[in-house]
Amino acid sequence: MKLKKSQASSLQSVREFFAEHAPEIEVLVTEESSAAVALAAVVHDVEPAQIAKTICVRVGETTMLVVASGTARLDNRKFKDRFGTKPRMLEAEEVLSATSHPMGGVCPFGLPALLPVYCEVSLRAFEEVVPAADAINAAVRLTPERLAEFTAAEWVGICK
Repeated sequence: MKLKKSQASSLQSVREFFAEHAPEIEVLVTEESSAAVALAAVVHDVEPAQIAKTICVRVGETTMLVVASGTARLDNRKFKDRFGTKPRMLEAEEVLSATSHPMGGVCPFGLPALLPVYCEVSLRAFEEVVPAADAINAAVRLTPERLAEFTAAEWVGICK
């Protein structure tokens, strides 16, 4: 299933994405911030590793998203073996421009344009993961398989 371009506001675009593709999945908006893995784990009552963090990187001229377990770290050697070069992390302004999502709320849903998405195999250790949903206090709960399906992601092993 491919992501559709959206001109809506970012949180609204995420809500529209799930309304269209999976109306049974609720976008959870909390009072507390879940902008960091540790905060998100407490707010959503899960292990930090179950938080599906989205990392926005550039390889050459291509901007891509890597969704990984909250406790996983990119392994430069594995990344280079897979993509031919080291990843370049984007600055906050570049992330916002590419995804329409602020740092702490970056997710692979409701993007303004299609970006390649890669799901790290570390997510497969869990029945349910919790990725952000645009805002520093918004998230969704879903299986890793559905996350990959919704984002047309390719599974990769690029973390330590």
